Amino acid sequence: MGHGHHHGHGAHAHPQASATRTFAWVTLINLAYTAVEAGYGFHTNSLALLSDALHNLGDVLGLALAWGAAALAGRRPRGRHTYGWRRATLLSPLANAVLLVVFSGALGWEAFRRFSAPPEIPATPVIVVASLGILVNLGAAWLVKDGHAHDLNKRGAFLHLMADAAVSLAAVLAGVGMATLGWAWLDPATALLIAVVVAIGSWGLLRASFDAAMDAVPGHVDAEEVRAFLQEQPGVSAVHHLHIWSLGANEIALTAHLVRARDDDHDAFIDATVHALDDRFGINHATLQIERGAGCGHDLHDAAPHHSH
Repeated sequence: MGHGHHHGHGAHAHPQASATRTFAWVTLINLAYTAVEAGYGFHTNSLALLSDALHNLGDVLGLALAWGAAALAGRRPRGRHTYGWRRATLLSPLANAVLLVVFSGALGWEAFRRFSAPPEIPATPVIVVASLGILVNLGAAWLVKDGHAHDLNKRGAFLHLMADAAVSLAAVLAGVGMATLGWAWLDPATALLIAVVVAIGSWGLLRASFDAAMDAVPGHVDAEEVRAFLQEQPGVSAVHHLHIWSLGANEIALTAHLVRARDDDHDAFIDATVHALDDRFGINHATLQIERGAGCGHDLHDAAPHHSH
């Protein structure tokens, strides 16, 4: 017989609304800064500012994806979407990571191209506008820092903003070097360094978000430890068909079949077990199926080829 642990979805409404507002503010702030930077770039004919503005525009698109994902995640389950739209918070960071990787590759290529003939860049506008960029991006990163360690959507936005701050800091340093030493090659050298840093940082996000999109066990959960925990519960003689995956930001699902021959109150047992899973592993959407003996083997044949051993 199957049993599930019920979760009221109303509890998710306030955090999702807060996340949506946060992403809205961060996106609009960065869009405004991108417009200012592009304007100064055209006014001073600074390729450094124009290229950074183009990069920031790409980041704004990435933040807009995170904003849209947070908004979709707040939609209630209905019709064919029985889990709601919370998985959007897993797909958004995947797109975000791809954008970061593409950006770092393009930046590295442009840096190599410029080494042969570094353009003359007016240093003062670069220093001033890039300094403003540091403040804007660090402030925006502070807005999304809460929960970014366990929320891939916020993590993607946070990495985007910190990468932007690093780009702006490098631009300030390059501007100072060009102004004081006349080293035009600092512009492509700095861009190449930033490209490497961004590529390394985005690789972890790309791997984590791809795993989440493929229903992998979340990185901070040990599946074998969960299996051992379920095996140790009162009356449980076997555990099979165990699956653990992310439903969305801060929400982890689990399904498992437990062989348990005892005749006591299964409802009380399931309630205690799912609360323990939440407290110990952060698994807050568990569904447990109780089987009375070894005769229930429907998950071991071709109808369920994804069974676990």
